[in-house]
Amino acid sequence: MSQPDVAAPTAPTAPTRAALALGALGVVFGDIGTSPLYTLRECLQHLPAADRAAGVLGVLSLIFWSLLLVVSVKYLSFITRADNHGEGGIFALLALQRHDNSPVRKMTVGIFVILAGAALLYGEGMITPAISVLAAVEGFRTVAPPIQPYIPLLACAVLAGLFWAQHKGTHAIGRLFGPVILIWFAVIGLLGAWHVAHNPEVLQALNPIHGWRLLAQFPGRILLLLGSVVLAITGVEALYADMGHFGRRAIARAWYWVVLPGLVLNYFGQGAHAIARHEDLTNPFFALAPEGLPRLGLVLLSIAATIIASQALISGTFSLTRQAIQLGFFPRLNVRHTSAQMEGQIYVPLVNRLLAVGAIATVLGFGTSERLAGAYGIAVTGAMTMTTIAFYYVARRRWGWSWPAAAALCAFFLAIDLALLVANIPKIPNGGWLPLATGGAILLVMHVWKRGRELIYDRVYGEGLHSVELASIFESGAIHRVAGTAVFMASNPKGTPLALLHHLKSNRCVQKTVVLLTIAAEPEPHVPDADRLAVSELGHGVWRAVGRYGYMESPDVATLVERLRTAGVKIEPMTTTYYFNREMVLTGGDAPLWEWQKSLYSFLSRNARPAKDYYRIPPNQIIELGLPIQL
Repeated sequence: MSQPDVAAPTAPTAPTRAALALGALGVVFGDIGTSPLYTLRECLQHLPAADRAAGVLGVLSLIFWSLLLVVSVKYLSFITRADNHGEGGIFALLALQRHDNSPVRKMTVGIFVILAGAALLYGEGMITPAISVLAAVEGFRTVAPPIQPYIPLLACAVLAGLFWAQHKGTHAIGRLFGPVILIWFAVIGLLGAWHVAHNPEVLQALNPIHGWRLLAQFPGRILLLLGSVVLAITGVEALYADMGHFGRRAIARAWYWVVLPGLVLNYFGQGAHAIARHEDLTNPFFALAPEGLPRLGLVLLSIAATIIASQALISGTFSLTRQAIQLGFFPRLNVRHTSAQMEGQIYVPLVNRLLAVGAIATVLGFGTSERLAGAYGIAVTGAMTMTTIAFYYVARRRWGWSWPAAAALCAFFLAIDLALLVANIPKIPNGGWLPLATGGAILLVMHVWKRGRELIYDRVYGEGLHSVELASIFESGAIHRVAGTAVFMASNPKGTPLALLHHLKSNRCVQKTVVLLTIAAEPEPHVPDADRLAVSELGHGVWRAVGRYGYMESPDVATLVERLRTAGVKIEPMTTTYYFNREMVLTGGDAPLWEWQKSLYSFLSRNARPAKDYYRIPPNQIIELGLPIQL
């Protein structure tokens, strides 16, 4: 079987490698790193008090081997090798499935699977900040029990401040993320090691037989146990999604050098405490620290760590949204750049507001992290399953693996994914419906938008109108040429834009310099600067230009026009007029969509950010032409 092509980049220096690994700690491992706050506590609730010692060993064994098989083997050894020019994430798998890197036009089963996985990540993005921050704030009740009634309000205040600060960007405080999370893993690892040293028998849990014995001993509780164990690997998708920021090797170093040892020591330390003091009903995580100031310090450190973990997940949701917009799976939204130095730092106001409302409402609705844990996990395992299915297609189509090899490996991964997914199904009535409903709503929007765009493209831009020869029009002498430059935005890089035809029909004149500009979204993360713009002369002062952008980039037409001038086009950017079609979608036509789908698409189209704003064009240089379209 062949492996993916891997370029041979210049080897980074030791300080650079350390800096990348430190950065990965803060961005990639915040979510999975804060899972010890609630994971073992949830698992212990499903163990009979009489079998606590043996049960703890079994739970620890399941947690350890879940971390090893899912994170180390599946993601770090295989999934992260499926990179698209160094970038990972669910949409990288979408691009890698295509042989010719052609734009994504039609909806297929493979694309639908990937969209379902992406939609579930939105459900996770709403519930993860809620449970993480709430579990950390609950540590105050181990320090000052009278504060218990106010814990949900404190958690909401922390979340409100976190979401409010998003518009300011993270470039100022982002440099603290790595060091704070490094301190976090060091502290929880040392606390765990201290308790393991007092009760080293918990190290027997490294033997997987203890996990099997636990499941065999309580077959009626298998789903409950696995549904709680899965909390230990929440956030694993961040390893793949954020790979482009740090590189696969830096993420692997951070995992093996810091994260895995810290997590294992902490879980085993909690287990040692649970065995030694089984009558203690305190959250075993906070019980690791002595009472008084040390425990208060651990609570405050936990809050800081969960804020960082939530920040990383929120930023990832923003990035996921921009990718979906660029690939045509989501309506255009307001995407703001919060850093002049780092193009990847963005802020999407609408998504931020929806996440804020969802997270705060989740905290108020569930009240405690114990109840919220009952709703957590199904979106995570669903996204893991979709990733495995998409990886199979990449291994077969992109890497040329034989189907037995690809099927055998993915069947192994699916066995784990589906076992954890099925174990989370009983959570649906108790709150698991929330991330599923969120993901389902996002998937519906993406599907209707993509399908609607397909029909619009076929109906409008695929008709014969766009094949009119401009040469015959200008040579006829019926069109008067005036001074200036006009840029007509065209969805199709071939033929004549409808905006230009309507303009010529109505005004019988056009500027001496005409540019037909198409913005093409490429199924790759970044387009090299040398390939950004393609320009060709059509004659009679008419030029065709195609600007190419990757799915992790934001189009900038004003910059493209400046480059057109340097390419030889007689154009004055400050006096150029831009022409757009303003689609006005009407329902009641014969398009193959349900009427409610047409109405939804019409609503999305009306409320999408205008193309003129999304493309960063000065508003005083724009003319929009109405284009009624009936679906």
